Amino acid sequence: MASKPKTQRGKRFLANRESKIDENTKQVMFIQGGKTSDIVNQALRDINTLKKPNSHLFRRKNILRPFEDQTSIEFFSQKSDASLMVFGSHSKKRPHNLVFGSFFDHHILDMFELGIDRFAPIQDFKTAKVALGTKPCIMFSGEEFENKLEYRRLKTYFTDFWRGEKTTNVRLEGLEHVVQITSVDDKIYLRSYRIVLKKSGLKTPRLEVEEIGPSIDFSVRRSHLASESLYKDSLKKPKSNKPKKKKNIEHDVFKTKTARIHMQKQDLDTMQTRKMKGLKRQKEPKSDANSEGSKRQKQTAD
Repeated sequence: MASKPKTQRGKRFLANRESKIDENTKQVMFIQGGKTSDIVNQALRDINTLKKPNSHLFRRKNILRPFEDQTSIEFFSQKSDASLMVFGSHSKKRPHNLVFGSFFDHHILDMFELGIDRFAPIQDFKTAKVALGTKPCIMFSGEEFENKLEYRRLKTYFTDFWRGEKTTNVRLEGLEHVVQITSVDDKIYLRSYRIVLKKSGLKTPRLEVEEIGPSIDFSVRRSHLASESLYKDSLKKPKSNKPKKKKNIEHDVFKTKTARIHMQKQDLDTMQTRKMKGLKRQKEPKSDANSEGSKRQKQTAD
């Protein structure tokens, strides 16, 4: 059983790792295997360049086999607080290999092994590049992403991979990076473009795209999918801790709290007021009949 944190810094650290309704930006680990090729190494560096600053590139080689033993990768996930990974390897049986994986509670959820058939690095495209940390627009093409379970899970993975920071507003000039993922005949085509705004003579500019790389053609090799029950558990959201909305309470533009109170009708005659001279009740004057009666009594007495 894990011990409770003793400092405020430790409490904040553990609270940041707890499940949330709005998740943190997912971090990605880029890991080199024990044996890699120049193509694999360059592919890892180029994808990491587009994913920065939400990524960790491991410089040292690690002798790992994700489909056989997952303990080391799960340890790296917990150490780096990463929810996604890209593992590169190279062998005679599976040349130029990339394994894309996702984690749930720092345990392997889904893994997809893709082989690189064709690769064009970023440096081969002599065009202007997008700024670091630019949030891309993700586009998927292909019937497999809708009809096959394996490709649906792969689509979910790439959506989480390229999502980046959560935004509430979209600015037209901020949409300058497009990631196109196409599926045809068990092949995955990854392309990256930069959007260029040009004059059109109208209020809205004319859009053109320039390929900035990397350009990769993948072939689907192996996959490891989580069970339906585990996958459903990973999609559950924690209960909201927000206080319940109280009736008849509102806030205006200036955050001033206003409320409507329902009270019974009060009798102002019986209400207690402060004892001040100005608030004292005046005695009611006696009626004329009573005064005449008192005068007659005085006369008879005399």
